[in-house]
Amino acid sequence: MAEPIQQLTRNGRTEERQTVPFLLLSRKEKCGEVLYEKRQYGKAKWACIKMSEERYEQSICMGFMKLMRYICEQNSSGTYLGMTIPILTTVHTDEARTGLTRSVTVAYYIPNHLQDDPPQPTDTEIIVEEWPATVVFSRAFTGVTNEESIIHEISLLAEMIESPDLCLQDTFIIAGYTNPAAANRRNEIWFLERP
Repeated sequence: MAEPIQQLTRNGRTEERQTVPFLLLSRKEKCGEVLYEKRQYGKAKWACIKMSEERYEQSICMGFMKLMRYICEQNSSGTYLGMTIPILTTVHTDEARTGLTRSVTVAYYIPNHLQDDPPQPTDTEIIVEEWPATVVFSRAFTGVTNEESIIHEISLLAEMIESPDLCLQDTFIIAGYTNPAAANRRNEIWFLERP
């Protein structure tokens, strides 16, 4: 993973990271603390890779590394695309929500200026997909993202939402705002509202 990250920082390059645009629909707070937000994300193109490593942490690290190569010139334009945040990981739980399935999808938002004609990945495992507009319930958390912490965050958010049955029950998104190798990551858990 060092090579793509070095490419991001070489020549003193310190670019702003473009945040995926969204519309804040509502926010639930308690004693000044934001419990969760309801947001709408528009239709957009994402570069996605499916991973099924033995452990969740391996899947997100390997998926992120492959996406970084795409971002750092391994694409049809041969140029650095620019970093966007968050990097998303779609996870699926078993029926009891006690564990995650091995298959995850790691996704990178194509920057706004490339949305109409995204460069194609040279890695055939990466697919550019158009995702439909989506409403999510988002709750921030910090620290590592592993199977145990994700199941815990899913349970916490499920208790806070007034109508959790309006959301998908076995598909969740972890939004990562910091490098997956960082010790104290800034993350969100997203519940997807049913279409």
